[in-house]
Amino acid sequence: MRTFAALLALLAITPSAAAAQTPVGPRNRTEAVKIIAGLREIVSPHGLQAIETIPVGGIKQVVSIRSQDLRNPVILYLHGGPGFVEMPLDWWWNRGWDEYFTVVQWDQRNAGKTFVASGANDPSLLTPARFQADTEEVVRWALKRFNKRKIFVLGHSWGSLLGLKLAAAHPEWLHAYIGMGQITDGRESERRGWVWTRARAVADGNAAAVRELDAIAPYPAPPGPLPVDTILTQRKWLGHYGGAAWRRPGGEFEAAAIALAPEYGDDDVRLAFKGQPAVTAALLPTILTTDLSTIRTLRTPLILLLGRHDINVSSAVAAEWFRTVRAPAKTLVWFERSG
Repeated sequence: MRTFAALLALLAITPSAAAAQTPVGPRNRTEAVKIIAGLREIVSPHGLQAIETIPVGGIKQVVSIRSQDLRNPVILYLHGGPGFVEMPLDWWWNRGWDEYFTVVQWDQRNAGKTFVASGANDPSLLTPARFQADTEEVVRWALKRFNKRKIFVLGHSWGSLLGLKLAAAHPEWLHAYIGMGQITDGRESERRGWVWTRARAVADGNAAAVRELDAIAPYPAPPGPLPVDTILTQRKWLGHYGGAAWRRPGGEFEAAAIALAPEYGDDDVRLAFKGQPAVTAALLPTILTTDLSTIRTLRTPLILLLGRHDINVSSAVAAEWFRTVRAPAKTLVWFERSG
């Protein structure tokens, strides 16, 4: 019995002694990123992991490529925001995709690695039309780069506006269009978001939130683009009540993952969102009043991935549009515990 007790004592002491001699875990960002990069390294003889700088819209823009097998279909990811890069979130959000696809992440102009490569754009170039033209150029590049007749395109939030318009204009380029956080009737989505948020604030007894939300009513005020300050007020309280990330206030936890991205160096992390205020001011007022519900027919298959609790870009509004749109094939997938 005394031997057993001594063994238990030894087991209790040993980890503490070891911990005193050896640091536990990574000591800095460089060490943490090295661990993640090692776990994600692609060593398949048919695979590829690369960062490439390509000419798009008259400037240098940056894409990442990850594939366990380049013979797999290509999927191009159009990030949201505008200006919210998702290449540096790929290590967490999209882990495993490269087993089935050649995954291309693209940092759009004025964002992330493209901002680092090309600097701030002239404000006159930050227009929906310019971003749409960039999107078409990147698709043409991908078709040629990977020697494919067609690819998949996935648009997330703001990227879903670019993606759906691309699908309507160029179905010949796509196996299918995939919309996530799909923008359809922007003004109706904003209206429902305001109503939902104010109801939560009233139920919570949050007088400050109710006062600020009432101050921007009617929201969205017709006609024309929305003032940025009213958008930010609505989003401030919508995020506070978990309307963007289900059961989580705000979305800072997502952006924090950028600091551990193997694709991003220190300058990339520091400057990831440096250009976002400019694209927010230039694009968001128009984006959120865009009505894509007028697109009633697609000539490429359609897949929607919707969070049941997404109030930020109303999944209910997107689902209503989905029921009416015609496509060669269409599928709606609900994520029941997602915003």
